[in-house]
Amino acid sequence: MFGLAGVLHVTDGSDDSRGLPSTYGVDDLTLVLQDRQFNWRGRMTYDSGMHEAMNGFVGDTMVVNGQIGATAAVPQGIVRCRLVNGSNARIYQLSLSDNRPMHLIATDGGYLDRPVALNAFFLAPGERAEVLVDFTSGTNCSLVSENIANSAMGGMMGGRSGGQFVVLPFAIDTTLPTRIDGLPDSLDGALPNLDITGASVRGFSLDMSMGMGMMMTRSNEQFSINNAAFDESALNFAVAHNSLERWIVQGDLMMHPFHIHGVRFQVLSENGQRPRPENRGWKDTVLVNGQVELAVRFEKLASRSAPYMYHCHILEHEDGGMMGQFSVS
Repeated sequence: MFGLAGVLHVTDGSDDSRGLPSTYGVDDLTLVLQDRQFNWRGRMTYDSGMHEAMNGFVGDTMVVNGQIGATAAVPQGIVRCRLVNGSNARIYQLSLSDNRPMHLIATDGGYLDRPVALNAFFLAPGERAEVLVDFTSGTNCSLVSENIANSAMGGMMGGRSGGQFVVLPFAIDTTLPTRIDGLPDSLDGALPNLDITGASVRGFSLDMSMGMGMMMTRSNEQFSINNAAFDESALNFAVAHNSLERWIVQGDLMMHPFHIHGVRFQVLSENGQRPRPENRGWKDTVLVNGQVELAVRFEKLASRSAPYMYHCHILEHEDGGMMGQFSVS
């Protein structure tokens, strides 16, 4: 609940052949984005009042890789940003301050087949994305975000509170070596194309209690999935190894980032429409703003005694009961 976050880098050593930046800390930057609050002593605080319990904790200070007010020094070339949303509840809509495009190369589950130019994209808690930013013009810019309102109390599902804030400024340092000065035309990843013909359908409702009980208690009765709050001793369902299912996930009252352990999935649709560009690669976390349809293949085993979990990635919702577990055998 307090929001510790860390990163593991997994590489096959082939980024040079892909034409991707790979010099860690120079043209290959890992950026863990978090919003926090600090008291007058400069100590980090966590206000766990009723509003935070319902909507999730949102801070007023940006922290990137544990630093406040930092600037990223970058070479005058192509820079790779590996972005991780490590916030408790904040949903970022990221863009660059001068409207230059970011080129998406990877999502939660791996590389795309080619870079995709985006002017802005959403990154919800638990989601990861890799983008290339072109600094060859020699012009500085900042990574910024829209201030997204996501409140069950305000009835603003999918809404915005307005305005932008700076996530991280970039400053070109000409003393840093420029290794990559052009974007790759293609990558060796593959977009998911799962055939769901005949697949079993499973529905999930991400539920929030809005009665007086929610106002007065912080028990696992606040949040649930399919009206069942998380029970560590209960297995919600079992699936067959290497089976494929179509999951329909419906959000309640506000946006919910939905995460499934042990799988990667294809987003088939969002509210009946084609998925947003940032959701067309392999995923394990997706922002549910209404309804999403997923194709999920279960390629990894999980016993009944050590099952996988699925949950909302707003930490207060997860800890409050919006979580379940399943086995694969």
